[in-house]
Amino acid sequence: MQKIGILSDTHSYFHPEIPNFFSQCNEIWHCGDFGSLDIIKKLELVKPLRGVYGNIDDNAVRSYFPEYLIFNCESIKVLLIHIGGYPGNYEPGVKSLIENYKPDLFVCGHSHILKVMYDNKNDLLHINPGAGGKQGIHNKITFIRLAVEGSNIKDLEIAEYPKK
Repeated sequence: MQKIGILSDTHSYFHPEIPNFFSQCNEIWHCGDFGSLDIIKKLELVKPLRGVYGNIDDNAVRSYFPEYLIFNCESIKVLLIHIGGYPGNYEPGVKSLIENYKPDLFVCGHSHILKVMYDNKNDLLHINPGAGGKQGIHNKITFIRLAVEGSNIKDLEIAEYPKK
């Protein structure tokens, strides 16, 4: 079993609850808009980090992470990207990635809107963890953690913190 922490759109802000909320996780996945290499370094001190760059990330962050990642976690195929859309309204390039790679779990950021929903058409779970930083339209800072055991995704938890 793997325990995974998921966040996005930190925009150079390292929330003080990140180490605590992700303490039991094996990995952290970040869906882009880190905002700086400093955030990457701080997250790597908490847990091993997988990530993709976002639209606000500079060349330093873009040289550190790719535009999208496809990997396996236990028996789950994961597609991680920053700008993805959501079931019924995926970005055009994302539709092709989903059709070609057939992920079981699609994780994206960008919208700053926390969303977890099943995509029946593509037979995958869609997750957007919302925003982990202070900048943007969101009212709360949010993170997600979950467990992957074999081909099962379970024990999903959401953390919400005031945006001060």
